[in-house]
Amino acid sequence: MSPAPDDWHRLHPLTPLLRGGRVLLLLAALVGQQGLRQGDGLRPAFVGLGSLAVTALAVGVGYVVWRTTRYRLTATELQVESGLLKRRSRRVPLARLQSVDVVRPIIARIAGLAELRLEVVGGGSSEAPLAYLADEDAQRLRRAMLASGREEEVVARADDAVLVQVPTGALVASALLGPPLVIALLLLPCLVAVALVAPAAAVPFGAALLPAYAGVFAVAGRRVLAEYGFSVAETPDGLRLRHGLLDTRTQTIPPGRVQAVRLLEPLLWRPWGWVRVEVDVAGYAGRGEEQSATSALLPVAPRQLAEALVGRVLGGGLPVAAAPVPERARWRAPLSRRRLRAGLDDRHLVTTSGVLTTTTDVVPLAKVQSLRLTAGPWQQRLGLTTLHVDTAGRRLPGAKAHHRDAAEAAALLDELSRRTRAARRLGTVPATRP
Repeated sequence: MSPAPDDWHRLHPLTPLLRGGRVLLLLAALVGQQGLRQGDGLRPAFVGLGSLAVTALAVGVGYVVWRTTRYRLTATELQVESGLLKRRSRRVPLARLQSVDVVRPIIARIAGLAELRLEVVGGGSSEAPLAYLADEDAQRLRRAMLASGREEEVVARADDAVLVQVPTGALVASALLGPPLVIALLLLPCLVAVALVAPAAAVPFGAALLPAYAGVFAVAGRRVLAEYGFSVAETPDGLRLRHGLLDTRTQTIPPGRVQAVRLLEPLLWRPWGWVRVEVDVAGYAGRGEEQSATSALLPVAPRQLAEALVGRVLGGGLPVAAAPVPERARWRAPLSRRRLRAGLDDRHLVTTSGVLTTTTDVVPLAKVQSLRLTAGPWQQRLGLTTLHVDTAGRRLPGAKAHHRDAAEAAALLDELSRRTRAARRLGTVPATRP
């Protein structure tokens, strides 16, 4: 049964103003850059009138886009129509819907608005993003889309079980105990050497290093802003992640959608026992900073807590990566040999690798797409083989068991093939539930 015509809805009336405001901010940044380069060559009145004219044009175009954009939710799909001269109609089948994230940029938060971003199976980018809606309308629409096809609608609860809350102090410290500290440790001897050899050149040399160091701090600052207040809660539709200081994001990891998990333990974090947990969720297709924002399951946490949360997401405890590589692998990987280990049970494969950063990859056997063995000329001479376990993930395409004994790798391949088939037949489902 097709919906009635009056089921169509429009975006929030403030949408054109918000989009025009973004244009004004961009113009202000460009004019400021130009003014710094040319001094006071630009007349303030001319710049102001030009900026207002362009902003008014942007608001006018935004109004036309707003008037010609409408959406509605049916029992099977979300329909979005837009365009004046050329009409565009998009259909997002709810059966293919993986996740619906609620994103609140700082300007939208001030106005009480939010943006919905939809992730679907096989999507190369977010489908039919709806920007902007009133926050209550966005939450209501999100619940309705996630509840489609269920017997009962998923109702938002104020008492969602919060599993983890990342302390701000630990987040800031973990960001500083990365590139900022590493760069400082690398540049300090250079600065001391210059001061000893040519004291007069020490100050200019230090000033020349400031822009590069400021850029490193800017990256760390963006990470803190994006992951501020990071919390993980258990809800009826999966694990819900909330984070962000200026721009906030609420995203959900649905049960059974995790393709792979990675735990990262940088060298400077080891005295505190901290790790970072990243996941690859089916349907997420972000790029750059967007991808980083949607990949973190825990930005920083003690290893025991992180492993417990990973086990909760994947539906059970993880095997211990205890099987080492042969002694002769030291000729192929002298620095990382002691960290090359693997572990296997009926549901997961775990591998470890790395030198400065210890990387632990966890692959659910039910998500394995292919298995293969590779051996380069040097590996063949040493009787070593690398086992590749591939998934459908975009960021974390699987795991590698590096430099295993050739006979052991062949046996592990056969065992993995058998256990992978068994895991698929069982239809392994994580234990994340209300």
